[in-house]
Amino acid sequence: MKAIYQRPESLTSDTTTYCPGCGHGIIQKLIAEIVDELGIRERTIGVAPVGCAVLSYNYFNFDVTEAAHGRAPAVATAIKRLLPTRIVFTYQGDGDLAAIGTAEIIHAAARGENFSVFFVNNAVYGMTKGQMAPTTLLNQKTTTTTKGRNSTIHGYPIRVCELLSSLDGVTYLERTSISDISGILATRKAIKKAFLWQMQNKGMGFIEILSPCPVNWKKSPSESMKWIKDVMENYYPVKVFKDPGNVT
Repeated sequence: MKAIYQRPESLTSDTTTYCPGCGHGIIQKLIAEIVDELGIRERTIGVAPVGCAVLSYNYFNFDVTEAAHGRAPAVATAIKRLLPTRIVFTYQGDGDLAAIGTAEIIHAAARGENFSVFFVNNAVYGMTKGQMAPTTLLNQKTTTTTKGRNSTIHGYPIRVCELLSSLDGVTYLERTSISDISGILATRKAIKKAFLWQMQNKGMGFIEILSPCPVNWKKSPSESMKWIKDVMENYYPVKVFKDPGNVT
Protein backbone atom coordinates (compact mmCIF):
# COMPACT_ATOMS: atom_id res chain seq x y z
CA MET A 1 0.00 0.00 0.00
CA LYS A 2 1.41 3.37 -1.02
CA ALA A 3 2.09 5.75 1.88
CA ILE A 4 0.19 9.03 1.75
CA TYR A 5 2.02 12.15 2.88
CA GLN A 6 0.01 14.43 5.12
CA ARG A 7 1.29 17.96 5.38
CA PRO A 8 1.50 19.23 8.96
CA GLU A 9 -1.05 21.93 9.72
CA SER A 10 1.82 24.11 10.87
CA LEU A 11 3.27 24.21 7.34
CA THR A 12 1.76 26.27 4.54
CA SER A 13 1.07 24.72 1.15
CA ASP A 14 3.72 26.89 -0.52
CA THR A 15 6.46 25.10 -2.43
CA THR A 16 9.82 25.96 -0.89
CA THR A 17 12.47 27.78 -2.85
CA TYR A 18 15.37 26.19 -0.99
CA CYS A 19 18.15 24.73 -3.14
CA PRO A 20 17.99 21.02 -4.03
CA GLY A 21 19.22 18.91 -1.11
CA CYS A 22 19.08 21.81 1.39
CA GLY A 23 18.40 20.75 4.97
CA HIS A 24 16.06 23.62 5.87
CA GLY A 25 13.04 21.84 4.44
CA ILE A 26 13.65 18.78 6.60
CA ILE A 27 14.22 20.78 9.77
CA GLN A 28 11.22 23.05 9.26
CA LYS A 29 8.98 20.05 8.65
CA LEU A 30 10.19 18.52 11.93
CA ILE A 31 9.46 21.74 13.81
CA ALA A 32 5.98 21.93 12.26
CA GLU A 33 5.25 18.31 13.16
CA ILE A 34 6.18 18.91 16.80
CA VAL A 35 4.15 22.12 17.01
CA ASP A 36 1.13 20.16 15.75
CA GLU A 37 1.83 17.23 18.05
CA LEU A 38 1.99 19.48 21.10
CA GLY A 39 -1.09 21.44 20.04
CA ILE A 40 0.65 24.81 20.35
CA ARG A 41 0.21 26.27 16.85
CA GLU A 42 -2.07 29.09 17.97
CA ARG A 43 0.42 30.35 20.55
CA THR A 44 3.74 29.72 18.78
CA ILE A 45 5.88 32.60 17.51
CA GLY A 46 9.02 32.04 15.44
CA VAL A 47 11.79 34.59 14.95
CA ALA A 48 13.71 34.44 11.67
CA PRO A 49 16.73 36.68 11.01
CA VAL A 50 18.72 37.38 7.84
CA GLY A 51 19.98 34.40 5.85
CA CYS A 52 18.16 31.44 4.33
CA ALA A 53 16.23 31.27 7.61
CA VAL A 54 14.41 34.48 6.68
CA LEU A 55 12.27 32.51 4.24
CA SER A 56 10.69 30.64 7.14
CA TYR A 57 7.69 32.95 7.33
CA ASN A 58 6.60 31.66 3.90
CA TYR A 59 6.41 28.08 5.14
CA PHE A 60 5.43 28.07 8.82
CA ASN A 61 1.67 28.35 9.29
CA PHE A 62 1.89 30.30 12.52
CA ASP A 63 3.20 33.70 13.56
CA VAL A 64 6.78 34.40 12.45
CA THR A 65 8.50 37.75 12.76
CA GLU A 66 11.71 38.86 11.10
CA ALA A 67 14.73 40.22 12.94
CA ALA A 68 17.77 42.19 11.90
CA HIS A 69 20.86 40.12 11.13
CA GLY A 70 21.99 38.33 14.30
CA ARG A 71 19.35 39.96 16.51
CA ALA A 72 16.84 37.11 16.74
CA PRO A 73 17.67 36.37 20.43
CA ALA A 74 17.00 40.01 21.35
CA VAL A 75 13.65 39.97 19.53
CA ALA A 76 12.74 36.62 21.07
CA THR A 77 13.65 37.96 24.52
CA ALA A 78 11.26 40.88 24.12
CA ILE A 79 8.41 38.71 22.82
CA LYS A 80 8.76 36.09 25.54
CA ARG A 81 9.01 38.63 28.35
CA LEU A 82 5.97 40.56 27.11
CA LEU A 83 3.97 37.44 26.20
CA PRO A 84 5.23 34.75 28.62
CA THR A 85 2.50 32.25 27.74
CA ARG A 86 3.55 32.15 24.08
CA ILE A 87 5.94 29.49 22.79
CA VAL A 88 8.83 31.38 21.21
CA PHE A 89 11.76 30.09 19.18
CA THR A 90 14.54 31.47 17.02
CA TYR A 91 15.53 29.75 13.79
CA GLN A 92 19.08 30.82 12.89
CA GLY A 93 21.92 29.85 10.59
CA ASP A 94 25.61 29.77 11.48
CA GLY A 95 26.42 32.90 9.48
CA ASP A 96 23.86 34.68 11.63
CA LEU A 97 24.08 33.22 15.14
CA ALA A 98 27.82 32.51 15.23
CA ALA A 99 28.98 35.71 13.50
CA ILE A 100 27.12 39.01 13.78
CA GLY A 101 24.82 37.48 16.41
CA THR A 102 27.47 36.01 18.71
CA ALA A 103 27.02 38.58 21.47
CA GLU A 104 23.23 38.31 21.22
CA ILE A 105 23.09 34.56 21.75
CA ILE A 106 25.75 34.54 24.49
CA HIS A 107 24.00 37.18 26.58
CA ALA A 108 20.52 35.71 26.03
CA ALA A 109 21.95 32.37 27.14
CA ALA A 110 23.68 33.92 30.15
CA ARG A 111 20.37 35.47 31.21
CA GLY A 112 18.63 32.11 30.82
CA GLU A 113 15.91 33.47 28.56
CA ASN A 114 13.05 31.00 28.37
CA PHE A 115 12.81 30.40 24.63
CA SER A 116 14.04 27.70 22.26
CA VAL A 117 16.88 28.10 19.75
CA PHE A 118 17.22 26.01 16.60
CA PHE A 119 20.67 26.67 15.18
CA VAL A 120 21.27 25.33 11.66
CA ASN A 121 24.98 24.76 11.06
CA ASN A 122 25.94 24.15 7.44
CA ALA A 123 29.47 25.55 7.82
CA VAL A 124 29.02 28.28 5.23
CA TYR A 125 27.14 31.46 4.38
CA GLY A 126 24.33 29.97 2.32
CA MET A 127 22.19 32.86 1.10
CA THR A 128 25.08 35.07 0.01
CA LYS A 129 26.71 32.44 -2.20
CA GLY A 130 29.07 30.47 -0.02
CA GLN A 131 31.54 32.67 1.85
CA MET A 132 33.48 31.37 4.87
CA ALA A 133 31.41 31.31 8.06
CA PRO A 134 32.66 31.11 11.66
CA THR A 135 31.83 27.39 11.49
CA THR A 136 33.66 26.68 8.21
CA LEU A 137 36.03 23.77 8.80
CA LEU A 138 39.80 23.87 8.37
CA ASN A 139 40.79 23.23 4.73
CA GLN A 140 37.17 23.69 3.62
CA LYS A 141 36.99 25.65 0.37
CA THR A 142 34.54 28.53 0.09
CA THR A 143 34.26 31.58 -2.16
CA THR A 144 36.45 33.53 0.30
CA THR A 145 38.80 30.63 1.15
CA THR A 146 39.45 29.30 -2.32
CA LYS A 147 42.45 27.27 -1.12
CA GLY A 148 40.72 26.12 2.05
CA ARG A 149 40.37 27.65 5.48
CA ASN A 150 43.78 28.25 6.98
CA SER A 151 44.03 28.56 10.77
CA THR A 152 46.96 31.00 10.54
CA ILE A 153 45.03 33.39 8.32
CA HIS A 154 41.39 32.73 9.22
CA GLY A 155 41.48 31.29 12.71
CA TYR A 156 39.67 28.17 13.90
CA PRO A 157 36.02 27.15 13.50
CA ILE A 158 33.78 28.05 16.44
CA ARG A 159 32.09 25.21 18.30
CA VAL A 160 28.98 26.99 19.52
CA CYS A 161 27.61 24.25 21.80
CA GLU A 162 30.94 23.88 23.55
CA LEU A 163 31.08 27.66 23.96
CA LEU A 164 27.59 27.85 25.50
CA SER A 165 28.01 24.79 27.70
CA SER A 166 29.69 26.88 30.40
CA LEU A 167 26.68 29.19 30.77
CA ASP A 168 24.21 28.25 33.49
CA GLY A 169 21.28 29.88 31.70
CA VAL A 170 21.35 27.22 28.98
CA THR A 171 19.68 24.28 30.68
CA TYR A 172 19.17 22.01 27.67
CA LEU A 173 21.95 21.86 25.07
CA GLU A 174 22.30 19.28 22.31
CA ARG A 175 23.92 18.91 18.89
CA THR A 176 22.19 16.70 16.33
CA SER A 177 22.55 15.96 12.63
CA ILE A 178 20.25 15.22 9.72
CA SER A 179 22.86 13.20 7.82
CA ASP A 180 20.74 10.04 7.96
CA ILE A 181 17.38 8.72 9.16
CA SER A 182 18.58 8.02 12.69
CA GLY A 183 19.92 11.57 12.91
CA ILE A 184 16.64 13.03 11.64
CA LEU A 185 14.70 11.07 14.25
CA ALA A 186 17.11 12.22 16.98
CA THR A 187 16.69 15.81 15.79
CA ARG A 188 12.92 15.47 15.95
CA LYS A 189 13.16 14.19 19.51
CA ALA A 190 15.46 17.08 20.49
CA ILE A 191 13.13 19.68 19.00
CA LYS A 192 10.23 18.27 20.98
CA LYS A 193 12.26 18.24 24.19
CA ALA A 194 13.30 21.87 23.65
CA PHE A 195 9.68 22.96 23.30
CA LEU A 196 8.57 20.94 26.32
CA TRP A 197 11.42 22.39 28.36
CA GLN A 198 10.30 25.90 27.49
CA MET A 199 6.69 25.06 28.32
CA GLN A 200 7.88 24.15 31.82
CA ASN A 201 9.70 27.52 32.14
CA LYS A 202 13.09 25.93 32.76
CA GLY A 203 15.38 28.21 30.79
CA MET A 204 16.92 28.18 27.34
CA GLY A 205 16.87 25.04 25.22
CA PHE A 206 19.46 25.18 22.43
CA ILE A 207 19.63 22.66 19.57
CA GLU A 208 22.45 22.82 17.02
CA ILE A 209 21.61 20.88 13.85
CA LEU A 210 24.30 19.89 11.34
CA SER A 211 22.71 20.40 7.93
CA PRO A 212 23.76 20.11 4.25
CA CYS A 213 24.29 22.95 1.75
CA PRO A 214 25.01 21.02 -1.48
CA VAL A 215 25.06 23.99 -3.86
CA ASN A 216 27.66 25.97 -1.94
CA TRP A 217 29.61 22.86 -0.99
CA LYS A 218 29.62 21.90 -4.67
CA LYS A 219 28.49 18.38 -3.83
CA SER A 220 25.47 16.28 -4.68
CA PRO A 221 22.78 15.90 -1.99
CA SER A 222 23.95 12.35 -1.21
CA GLU A 223 27.62 13.42 -1.11
CA SER A 224 26.65 16.26 1.23
CA MET A 225 24.97 13.91 3.68
CA LYS A 226 28.06 11.70 3.63
CA TRP A 227 30.32 14.73 4.19
CA ILE A 228 28.35 15.69 7.30
CA LYS A 229 28.75 12.17 8.66
CA ASP A 230 32.42 11.70 7.72
CA VAL A 231 33.80 15.22 8.21
CA MET A 232 31.52 17.63 10.08
CA GLU A 233 30.62 15.20 12.84
CA ASN A 234 34.31 14.66 13.58
CA TYR A 235 34.79 18.32 14.44
CA TYR A 236 31.26 18.92 15.71
CA PRO A 237 30.42 15.74 17.63
CA VAL A 238 26.76 14.85 17.89
CA LYS A 239 26.01 14.69 21.61
CA VAL A 240 23.96 15.99 24.51
CA PHE A 241 25.89 18.65 26.43
CA LYS A 242 23.23 19.36 29.04
CA ASP A 243 20.29 17.01 29.53
CA PRO A 244 17.13 18.25 31.18
CA GLY A 245 16.04 14.69 31.88
CA ASN A 246 12.54 13.46 31.19
CA VAL A 247 9.99 16.10 30.19
CA THR A 248 6.39 15.36 29.34
